Amino acid sequence: MAAERAASDWRFMLRALGHRNYRLFFSGQSVSLIGTWLTRVATSWLVYRLSGSAMLLGVVGFCGQLPTFLVAPFAGVLADRWNRHRVLVWTQVLAMLQSFALAALALSGVIAVWHIVVLSVVQGVINAFDIPARQSFVVEMIDAREDLPNAIALNSSMFNAARLLGPSVAGALVAAVGEGGCFLIDGFSYLAVIASLLAMRVRPRAPNAQHQHVLSELREGFRYAYHFPPIRTVLALLAVMSLMGTPYTVLMPIIASKVLQGGANVLGWLMAASGLGALIGAIFLASRRSVRGLGRVIVTTAAVFGVGQLAFSLSRGLVLSLVTLVATGFGMMVTMAACNTVLQTIVEERMRGRVMSFYSMAFMGTVPFGSLLAGSLASRVGAPFTIALGGAACIVAAVLFRWRLPSLREHVRPIYARLGIIPAEVASGMAAGAERTGPQES
Repeated sequence: MAAERAASDWRFMLRALGHRNYRLFFSGQSVSLIGTWLTRVATSWLVYRLSGSAMLLGVVGFCGQLPTFLVAPFAGVLADRWNRHRVLVWTQVLAMLQSFALAALALSGVIAVWHIVVLSVVQGVINAFDIPARQSFVVEMIDAREDLPNAIALNSSMFNAARLLGPSVAGALVAAVGEGGCFLIDGFSYLAVIASLLAMRVRPRAPNAQHQHVLSELREGFRYAYHFPPIRTVLALLAVMSLMGTPYTVLMPIIASKVLQGGANVLGWLMAASGLGALIGAIFLASRRSVRGLGRVIVTTAAVFGVGQLAFSLSRGLVLSLVTLVATGFGMMVTMAACNTVLQTIVEERMRGRVMSFYSMAFMGTVPFGSLLAGSLASRVGAPFTIALGGAACIVAAVLFRWRLPSLREHVRPIYARLGIIPAEVASGMAAGAERTGPQES
């Protein structure tokens, strides 16, 4: 009986894989993302090896992700117009060519920091189109809307399983075959996701012939997101966490080499520990049966993210650093994925591409400013203190989100009732109770 129940639970956690297109996407991305993490670790280590500068680590991170902030809003408009499947095929082909270019420069021994900066900008432009299209395309791969939260959670588990495996392997590969070898492996790994995308059978979306000017549609998307408090507040929380919290990863090479007195292997272990916590968080989200209650989850895990960073900044031993990074990775992943799930659930379909582009801006587009700020601060006050400041900012953001949560629920409940997530009479009863006694917890 216990074995049958366990098997049933696992089937439930993997239910989105029952959809053919999503299963293809999941398998292809699982291979490609490991290569992506090889490149991330190898790039940061290469920049620090070539320059020895915390500031340049921040500059490279800034240049690589600034295009997401600048271009993603326009890419979101186009994601609502274009064939998202075709966009993803092209972005993966271009990303593969970018990795091969990095590999050629590194293996030939002529690579310099400015090469990395230029190619990071190119990858950033590619990502600016890839992320909104990818996030919006998830809905098209899932035939049953109730499996969408599970698909998003599995996306996160896939990303973080690669994040766990990639850095730990990268530490050994950098020592064995050099950074160029990691870039080359990453380039070939894109073939898996390109093949999976080409193998899909995608139903064409109904075309919308009433296109306005791109700027008009962009303004419409901004107005929609800003004037709907749940979307506005979730995006604000993500922006603060990405600006102040996630740049701790940029400073990892400094912590590994200066604080923990290690090399590329230690850097790999640190990033893998964060990936392990994120993977645990993804499994936790995949096991949930509904989007209900995700507001409380977001509050808790945002606070865990901040506390984990504070503890990591104070650690001077490898074991304690690994433990604190597991908590940090858990908090970061669950918060980001839960916010993604809420947004994907409540957004209007015609606005999906634009709202997910704003998600990209908040999640990744603010990171370059955080990377630049973190690099600048670390060069003056040290990496540990810089990480501590970021953790404190995330804790404050979690407290403010908790203060806003009761009023946000009042906006979301009618949408959940319309989608069948909660019974309509429950939503109306909650609303009536809130009028008499104030907002209640759900």
